[in-house]
Amino acid sequence: MEESTIAIILGGGRGTRLDPLTRHRSKPAVPIAGKYRLVDIPISNCLNSRIRKIFVLTQFNSASLNRHIKNTYNFDIFSHGFVDILAAEQTPKSQNWFQGTADAVRQSIHHMSNYDYSHVLILSGDQLYQMDYRKLLEVHAKDDADLTVATIPVTASEATDFGIMKTNEDGRIESFVEKPSANELDKWSSETSPEMQEKGKIFLASMGIYVFSKKMMLRLFKENPDATDFGKEIIPKAIEEGSRVSSYSFNGYWTDIGTISSFYEANLDLAETLPEFNLYDNENVIFTRARYLPASKLTGTNLERVLVAEGCIIEASRIERSVIGIRSRIGKGTTIESSIVMGNDHFATDDDFSKQDDKPLMGIGQRCFISRAIIDKNARIGNDVKITGGSHLEDGEYDCHSVVDGIVIIQKGAVIPDGYSI
Repeated sequence: MEESTIAIILGGGRGTRLDPLTRHRSKPAVPIAGKYRLVDIPISNCLNSRIRKIFVLTQFNSASLNRHIKNTYNFDIFSHGFVDILAAEQTPKSQNWFQGTADAVRQSIHHMSNYDYSHVLILSGDQLYQMDYRKLLEVHAKDDADLTVATIPVTASEATDFGIMKTNEDGRIESFVEKPSANELDKWSSETSPEMQEKGKIFLASMGIYVFSKKMMLRLFKENPDATDFGKEIIPKAIEEGSRVSSYSFNGYWTDIGTISSFYEANLDLAETLPEFNLYDNENVIFTRARYLPASKLTGTNLERVLVAEGCIIEASRIERSVIGIRSRIGKGTTIESSIVMGNDHFATDDDFSKQDDKPLMGIGQRCFISRAIIDKNARIGNDVKITGGSHLEDGEYDCHSVVDGIVIIQKGAVIPDGYSI
């Protein structure tokens, strides 16, 4: 069934909740786990599930995303597989940007007319999880469903942030509510596994992952030309009209990376001894661009729960519970804790070291202290810089940095002079 399925990965809008990380790149292109991009997660899930026809829909700051996909996902001529970018465009039928998830797919569906497919798998580009989509497709086929929604059990405190499904004993979705209030949760509980019930996870939340039968999707688009969103409009409409809408309950690790806080915590969790998201899996490989970088070189550094990518030159005194990205350079005597350093796009050259100007080298200088921060790519941080994030800081935009939820963010390519203190 996977051979007759087309996957569509939604790149999202402007990504304002991930600002300033999305000022110069689209949300799926945001780096994660030291060497990957967010878009690598759903693409890797597709490839591991033998789904080879993949479209990525985007409309904002897509240059780096285009470059990453072009340099990463190249299939041989015999596979008939592809990963293609579809950017928002003006057509005779629409002069507008994508107005929502459903509108993005509706405006792009004509690009798929040249392919033989019977099912459409809709995915989000900003989630961290590992799923075998073949199991989802099997449930869809077994239930003879028109539409199947992937759901995840959540607690009452989490349920108010999601679209919540109510299922019957056969796993069919009978009703749906978008972000219910705490007062009305009693009537929205569903049957979940004993393990989930012990944790209080008795509500089925939509993961934003859907399987549509092709005919069903085209009919819903035709009958609801003004509907722009799957979760708020298309799926409730399908349920109301009595279509066969099934739930596929997923019990693995899943987190939505829609905010700076969730992005920060998801990254740091990967540095734990036994993280919930397993990067070290022989079967479920996370693919990304092959850069052919040398091994990282560390000198005199005390490391505790640290994820270090390739090509780094590190002379720091201590790094704790942090993620250090590709080609990072960190000077002597520096301490980094609970931080994400995204690394650099290229190495410093001999000319960079020989320059006499006051501009710091790309990377992090000597005798710095950095805590609870995100250092975006190609930042230049001088010597004796102190960055201490936390609740004591007021959120906002400042001369050389931003603060979101107490997390200090040094923007891509920013220059932080010697002795600067935050």
